[in-house]
Parts: sequence; C-alpha cells; structure tokens
Amino acid sequence: MRSRPKKKRKKNTTVSRAGTRVSCWARTDLGLRRELNEDSYLADSNINLFIVADGMGGHAGGNIASKMSVDTVRKKVRATRKSGDLFEKDAIGIESPAVLKLLEDSIKAASARIFGRSNRQPELAGMGTTVTLALTHDHRVYVAHVGDSRLYRLREGKFEQLTEDHSLVNEQVKAGFITSEEAQHSRFRNIITRSVGFESEVAVDTLSLPMQPDDIYLICSDGLTGMVEDEEILEIIKKTRLSQAPARLVDLANQAGGEDNVTVVVLRYGDGEHDKRVSKSRKRKKTAGKAARKRGRSGAKRKK
Repeated sequence: MRSRPKKKRKKNTTVSRAGTRVSCWARTDLGLRRELNEDSYLADSNINLFIVADGMGGHAGGNIASKMSVDTVRKKVRATRKSGDLFEKDAIGIESPAVLKLLEDSIKAASARIFGRSNRQPELAGMGTTVTLALTHDHRVYVAHVGDSRLYRLREGKFEQLTEDHSLVNEQVKAGFITSEEAQHSRFRNIITRSVGFESEVAVDTLSLPMQPDDIYLICSDGLTGMVEDEEILEIIKKTRLSQAPARLVDLANQAGGEDNVTVVVLRYGDGEHDKRVSKSRKRKKTAGKAARKRGRSGAKRKK
C-alpha cells in the first residue's frame, strides 16, 4: 500500500490592521487517489494575503504551476505593500482600484511566467492552475479569481459563494442546459474554461467587498466542493471551532472518497464571537448529557 505523506500542519495567524483583526487557519492534503499534491496555498499574515491554487497538467506540471502562481503573486503584492503606496492612509474602508489592478496584474504575470516555462520545457506543456485569493485591509476584502477554486462567505447565518466557477458545467447551468443538481454529478464537472498559465494571457475576475465583524471566509480547491455539499460545509463551520474547521473539512472530503487533493483556508474577521458561540453550545450539550445520565441512574436505582 502506498504510504501517504504527512499532512501540512494547520496555520493560525492573527494580524491587526487599523483596528481590525483577521485570523487564519489552513490545511492541505493529498487525498486518497492521487500520487502528488498539486495544490498550493499561502496564508501570509504579514501582507494579509491568502491564496489557494489548484494545479493541473499531469506529472509534475500541476504542482509547478500552482507554486509558481502563488510565488509570483506573493512577491508582487509584498513588494508593492512594502513601498507604502498601495493604500491611501486617509481612505479607510474605501475601495482602492489600484489594489484590484495589482491583483489582476499579478495573476496575469503568473500566467505569462507559467506559459513561458511550459514552452521551454516540453514535458510541462499544457500545465496550468486555478487561483483564488483574498487580500484584506482595514474593513475590506479584495478578491481575484481564475478557475473553479472558490471563495465563500458566512455572514449572519447566510453562506454564499462569492466567486463564479470558470467551468464547463457552470456555463451549462447558466445556459439552462442542466440543473445545479445535475452539475454536481456531471462527468464534465472537472473541465475548467479558464486557467492561469495554459495561455500567456488570462482574464481575471476581481471584486472588493466591505467586511463586517464575525464574517468568516473560506477559500478552497474543488477537492472539497467536488466531494462535499455546501450544506455540509456550512454545518461543519457552524458547529466547529475555526481552528479545527480546515482539518474537519479535509477529513470530510476524504470520507466521501478523497478523489482529489483538497486545500482549505479559513479566515475570520473580528474577535472570535463565532468560537464563543460554539463553546457555549458545547457546554450546554455537555451539561444536558450529564443531566440525562444522572436521571437515567436515578431511575435505575428506584426500579431496584
């Protein structure tokens, strides 16, 4: 039996920027069917940048493409943030077009770099990767996205996908050819229509959204969403301390078959009200369980 490499340990990084607090936990896993983990991720609290990239291309190509994309974006964002010119100091909470342009240009640079390498090395021809990233600053999250990795947000009980899959089945759903339920089981669900590095140029989706206290964001590869329904993901997040959520979600994907590599990055904006509610709920259940067992023992004694 093939031995599985050790899982990467989850990260827990917390950072404050202009009175805000962003915490992050992450996990990546080989899954049960793959020989190589072609996913890459970044959780860099120094620049508040969080990325999931799911590589493709066979052999070592996917792994190389995903790592190149993460490395290229990280370097460009870090260099720009170091200069101090990225954000206007007096424009707290206001969208910065310059940030969206930086993220778009960074992903485009990664695509050109990956494509150039695949041309120089024939064995890497056709490699590419998805890229889904979030950059947080003050009270906003900036998002850039290519492919079918996803970004979700949980806010006040509402769990919604903020990115749109660049995939064949999503286009079929939008055109009305198939339903969302049929898309989940389509044999074409792994075919993506846009990726970083497959061509020199790529169109990048970008958006910016205000954050609210206790917002939770989930960035993940399709190794999770291809195996686990959104409702199940929400259930884990709602009932689990966020430090444990990535590992629980990875385990759930593997229990469902583990057909692909799976990577999960969880962000929390605020001071941890979610975890306080989870802890209170657990205490109530534990107390109720003790009371039920006590009543059971008392009933047994009376019968004697």
